[in-house]
Amino acid sequence: MLTTSVPISEGAEAQQGEAVGTLLDSAPALGAELPCRRDPDLWFAESPGELEQAKSLCAECPIRAECLAGALSRGEPWGVWGGEIFERGTVIARKRPRGRPRKHPLPAGGGAVQSSAADARRRGQEKAA
Repeated sequence: MLTTSVPISEGAEAQQGEAVGTLLDSAPALGAELPCRRDPDLWFAESPGELEQAKSLCAECPIRAECLAGALSRGEPWGVWGGEIFERGTVIARKRPRGRPRKHPLPAGGGAVQSSAADARRRGQEKAA
């Protein structure tokens, strides 16, 4: 079962959190297979690729809207909730990979840039021709 270590305060926010918990508990009885029940760690991964995978799995979830509304009202600090990535309590479009950004973007093919002096000379000759 999907659990979180974030305490829910009393009041309306707690009630919304309980509503999402009730939906999680009742959805399997309705025949829904919730993706977050299969691999809960995926929804709290550090890797941007894994978080995007979790977001895509949320797309078909029957309680996606309720999950997102509950996470917004509780101010969830991190993870994927309702198909959105939360970081520091706010929704972000995508998570940046760790480390310094590249100085020069990768070519359109996405492969690593491998060049040598011979390749540079050849490119220079092709431009001259």
